[in-house]
Amino acid sequence: MAVFFLSVLSKFIPLRCSFIAGHMTETQNIEYKQHWRDEYLKWICGFANAQGGKMFIGIDDNGEVVGIDDYQKLMEDIPNKAVNHLGLMIKKENKHFLEIDVPISSVPISYHGIYHYRSGATKQELKGVSLQNWLLKKVGKNWEDLPAPSAILLDLDENSIHKFLKKAIAQKRIPSEAMSEGATALLENLHLLTKEGQPTNAAVLLFGKKTSAISPTCSFKIGRFGKTDDDLHFQDIIDCNLISMPDEILSKLTDRYLLRPISYKGFERQEPLEYPESALREAILNAIIHKDYASTWIFLRVYGDKLELWNPGVLPEQLTIEKLKGRHSSYPRNPHIAEVFFKAGYIEAWGRGTTKMITECLASGLPEPQLEEDQGGIRVTFLKNTKTDLTNLGLNERQVKAVLIAKENGYITNRQYQKEFGVTDRTALRDLNELVERQLFYSTGATRDRRYHLKN
Repeated sequence: MAVFFLSVLSKFIPLRCSFIAGHMTETQNIEYKQHWRDEYLKWICGFANAQGGKMFIGIDDNGEVVGIDDYQKLMEDIPNKAVNHLGLMIKKENKHFLEIDVPISSVPISYHGIYHYRSGATKQELKGVSLQNWLLKKVGKNWEDLPAPSAILLDLDENSIHKFLKKAIAQKRIPSEAMSEGATALLENLHLLTKEGQPTNAAVLLFGKKTSAISPTCSFKIGRFGKTDDDLHFQDIIDCNLISMPDEILSKLTDRYLLRPISYKGFERQEPLEYPESALREAILNAIIHKDYASTWIFLRVYGDKLELWNPGVLPEQLTIEKLKGRHSSYPRNPHIAEVFFKAGYIEAWGRGTTKMITECLASGLPEPQLEEDQGGIRVTFLKNTKTDLTNLGLNERQVKAVLIAKENGYITNRQYQKEFGVTDRTALRDLNELVERQLFYSTGATRDRRYHLKN
């Protein structure tokens, strides 16, 4: 510990400790404390490691000045403790109440060997993957920039690189001459090789033959659930390189997990997915591009009435959930991966993905997707407006209610249908068979006791 502080002493971070009068509102970069405690050195550490900030001693949480009696002693103690525990030097100016002005530190700061970080209005301890990513960022690196362990150019799939190149040229985002320049030149221009010519983590993720060699959690998990999270009906794992992953995921979703209910617009047959395909694609692309690949898997859970996509990786400090719903800039976690997807035409403009999802869902008569931060990641939930959705398919009121009954009870029978709606056996049979033809129901059992189940 003494050696650490001694090595930092030549790089003191100046802090300003002063007494000023006034009233302020607590914000992300401001912390109020009524009394000083030595544990508040953790908050100073967190400010220095993040975007800087100010701590006021002698002010309550409402921003009201309550005063401090021992300010003269604190003016001596706090600078000494900052030097001894954090390697930070404090300048002193005498005014009215204690203000500690913490600038951003250019070097990592720890308190008793633990790195603290200010995020939003809270302080967190950086550990494991979070600490690793933060330390890399502090020296101007991303995980995607690191050389992939033992990887060589032969570990990359030529067909995947060629597929990308054709798309990028067609989008006019890469000149056609690139087709004859070879894979090495292309990868260098995309910043996917180290100075020594070794493929980076991003290169293997994007085009690798075996991506799990560098990240065992880079695959994409999809599961079909019943009414509860412990009722898993079936699942799939999409295990391929990133440039192939969006198409593989959508293909699996449409083939196995989602319905295409049949409807007609005039004489034209309509078969849209349960959720707007363009909105799903945006959510999937966002998850792939912004994922923390040093963390866990992406999980896509499909239920009867909703679809949830959870992606590991917290929001950048510049964004909030509310800002995601409006016009905002893009801060990609993996800039080189994002650049490849942009050049291939998968994304048109960074920062439009979430707003496009919302627009597409509302235009389809569905509720606005829910966006939330949860468990160190971002969750997007697509919801169904079942009654409106079914009415838009051209179903009559009896059929709409029959679907809702089957959803609640698991099935409906011809006899139940007759009793519920006061119709004849023939009318009930015609209505129910139409629901089967539209692929909303499937039937089981003999004719007299046939049950009509909602198709998952």
